[in-house]
Amino acid sequence: MEDLLDLLRQTATSPWVYLVIIAVTAVDAFFPAVPGETVAITAGVFAAGGEPHLVGVIVAAAFGALLGDHVSYAIGRGGGAQRLARLPAGSRRRAGSEWAHRALDRRGGIILTTARYVPGGRTAVTLTMGAVRYPARSFLMYDALACGSWGIYCGLLGYFGGLAFAHNPTQGLLAGVGISVAVTGLFEAARWARRRARARATARR
Repeated sequence: MEDLLDLLRQTATSPWVYLVIIAVTAVDAFFPAVPGETVAITAGVFAAGGEPHLVGVIVAAAFGALLGDHVSYAIGRGGGAQRLARLPAGSRRRAGSEWAHRALDRRGGIILTTARYVPGGRTAVTLTMGAVRYPARSFLMYDALACGSWGIYCGLLGYFGGLAFAHNPTQGLLAGVGISVAVTGLFEAARWARRRARARATARR
């Protein structure tokens, strides 16, 4: 564990750490297997010791997330829009896409902001917003707000975890990452419960 901590400390105090944060959080936006939150929170833990700078961590995480979300949006707008246009009129998938379009028109900002905190969920939402051709200007505005708040959340979560365990950096690191995993698990559990409730309601009809 000490060797791993030393490696993380060397990486976190390197000038390249901000580029690493940007790259990982960007890829995480359209390839959820990459641990964007973990990297940002880990950097925040080390920021409690002075290096890297907390503001730099937050800005890098938010900027990387913004870039990645726009890549996901572009992918959906390119390929997804064409597939949706070819769906047969009156089909279930066509009806679903039209429902998603209407929902995003009415509550796109709230949906996008909420989904940013759910790994996998944010990718699905940004792809769908691209596929239904959600206005690019509105997407940029709402996504900037979502990514900014997410960057602050990740950076401060790690930072205060690092402060709380300043005497033991290993515990601070584990606490920050553990909280991140717990919050993500709560979001996923809420989504699962909602899907199950909808399935039961549909079955009763």
